[in-house]
Amino acid sequence: MSHPLDRPQINVRETYPHEDTLIAEHFYQMWRDNDVPDSSIESNWSEIIIKFIDRARQELCYKAFAIEVDGVVVGSTSCQLFAGLYPQILAAEYRKYGYIWGVYVEAPYRGRGFGKQLTTMAIDYLKSLGCTRAILHASPSGQQVYTSVGFVASNEMRLDLK
Repeated sequence: MSHPLDRPQINVRETYPHEDTLIAEHFYQMWRDNDVPDSSIESNWSEIIIKFIDRARQELCYKAFAIEVDGVVVGSTSCQLFAGLYPQILAAEYRKYGYIWGVYVEAPYRGRGFGKQLTTMAIDYLKSLGCTRAILHASPSGQQVYTSVGFVASNEMRLDLK
């Protein structure tokens, strides 16, 4: 029989700006885990991500969340207002989208519901901003996580040009 003190202490929390490098590392590793070769990732990836986060924090209500096991961060996600791909002429009450990106859990901790917990925290934050929809782009391995919290496939169409 396990003792309550033998169970790992799990904490999901908002991250702090000084942890942006950790968010960057997780985002990089997410791409690597999805078979993107290192040669296809910009060598200054960390600088690019941190600059993106700085701008999103200032202009798009960016927040990130981390999950800790026994005080060690093992996963994270980021979210923000969606900046859009075309001119925004629709009223916010009709279309105010939030975007979730960089959901990542280190390999030894996958399959324990941590990705779902992180995604739910991001959804709750986007709801608090008055968002009418949350969107994300799922890796094949993440699709089941996202459908389990209510995401459905959209009408996005894609044509590979290369």
